[in-house]
Amino acid sequence: MSAQLRQIPVNIPQDIRKIRIENSHLTELPRGSFGNVSALEYLWLNFNNITVMHIKSLEFLPALKELRLQGNKLSSVPWTAFQDTPVLKILDLKHNRLDVLPEHALRFLPNLTYLDLSSNQLTVISRDVFYSWPVYQRSQRAEGQVEVIPNAVLALHDNPWICDCRLRGFVQFIKSVGPPIILMNSYLTCSSPKFRAGKFFHEVELNSCTKPLTSALDTNLTVSVGLNVTLTCFVQASPSPAVWWTYALKLLRAFNVSTEPIGEETIRSELLIPAARPADAGNYTCTAANFLGNTSAVITLHVGTPWESTSTPGWAPIAPAEPGAHVEVRIAKQTVYSITLEWFAVAAAAADPGETWYTLLVGRYDAAQKDAIYIGPGVNTYSVTDLLPATKYEVCVAVRNQAPRKGQCVVFVTGSDVSQLEQREKLIHIVVIVCAMVLAVPAGMYACTAEAWPGCLARCPGTCPRRWRGGQGQAGGSKESTLDSLPAGSEDGLCHPTRSPAREETAKSRPPHRNSADLY
Repeated sequence: MSAQLRQIPVNIPQDIRKIRIENSHLTELPRGSFGNVSALEYLWLNFNNITVMHIKSLEFLPALKELRLQGNKLSSVPWTAFQDTPVLKILDLKHNRLDVLPEHALRFLPNLTYLDLSSNQLTVISRDVFYSWPVYQRSQRAEGQVEVIPNAVLALHDNPWICDCRLRGFVQFIKSVGPPIILMNSYLTCSSPKFRAGKFFHEVELNSCTKPLTSALDTNLTVSVGLNVTLTCFVQASPSPAVWWTYALKLLRAFNVSTEPIGEETIRSELLIPAARPADAGNYTCTAANFLGNTSAVITLHVGTPWESTSTPGWAPIAPAEPGAHVEVRIAKQTVYSITLEWFAVAAAAADPGETWYTLLVGRYDAAQKDAIYIGPGVNTYSVTDLLPATKYEVCVAVRNQAPRKGQCVVFVTGSDVSQLEQREKLIHIVVIVCAMVLAVPAGMYACTAEAWPGCLARCPGTCPRRWRGGQGQAGGSKESTLDSLPAGSEDGLCHPTRSPAREETAKSRPPHRNSADLY
């Protein structure tokens, strides 16, 4: 009890007849868990964490009479594993997570006298599960005979039973069952559907399962633009089907669909289309399906065209304006590609602003037809996007069933494409910078040579005339090499006379010589 065991011990003596491991940490029963204990008769493994039971976990236990697995986490049981326990009499599986009981489940328990499946997650069971139970078969054969058959206790309470046509056979079995099969609690109750929740099995009458039958009172509807419309279909089926709506092969959003039962086997499904537009016209399909099949009903919706008007050229015709009805319109924000409008209803149009619909007509100023946009109640702003730059547009806002009046239309021109101007300016800046860099190189070279050449001509003839005169003959032969052969900023090859004090002061007053590197 409460031991920190995580697996079945392997050193159990062979002559042990009873094992009880509870409140421990066992998570599975592997194959041959008790293969060395063939004399075992009683096995209690309650309140562990067992989730998996191997199909051969009870192998080599031919003498096992009692198996208790209460309070574990089993969602399924390998019922064929009980082939290895032919004399099993007590099987306790309450407080687990079993949700399925296959038809062959009890076939391998011929001597069972106590079966507890209470407090699990069973919802639907076929009556064939018990019809194939050897205990029940023996009781049917022994009717009217003297043969004595031991009683078998069956516990099935506290499960979330779904009382629809799928449970019909099981309910009939519970109503008719009697000794030698004894129900521990004969008051089994329904958990769903809602209209049967809490009822006892003996209070309900379940019909046979049927394929869905879908219908609609009106399969052809017409609605004015801007009005709400609700499409309705009715479904008769058992068990309760799944219902969904499609439009143009697309599944419609669930929050616009409401489905509720209006009878034991009848469901009403409604699809709400708020503020119907011409684009909402078409065929809507209501489909219902259960495990027997599916059927559909098609409802065709027509949306009325906008009202007529001849007061403004280019607009869709609408009805004459009512006296006093007026809407003031202004531009709240404008960009190159969009515009945001604001409007305020005054006079008769504002009698009930919470229910007033508006029509916004927008298009190019010279267009023959404009686009109509229908605005619901409580909205007084709208943004029109995807406009062309440098284009003249006209926009009007009118109460839904009235023609636009003076002051309800706005004419505007969209701006130029700023992005193209910015790209052009960037290109001009790049060209100017490149030209400035190219022109700076010859200008710097000119400044360097212009500073060095006059200084040389002023000093050399007076200080070393011989060398100057001798050099004239050579200069005649190669004029180009006289200056170009000198390194920039260098006085190598020029004469260096003894300078007079006056000339030294003059030289000092001159700015220092700068080479080409300093200029740059």
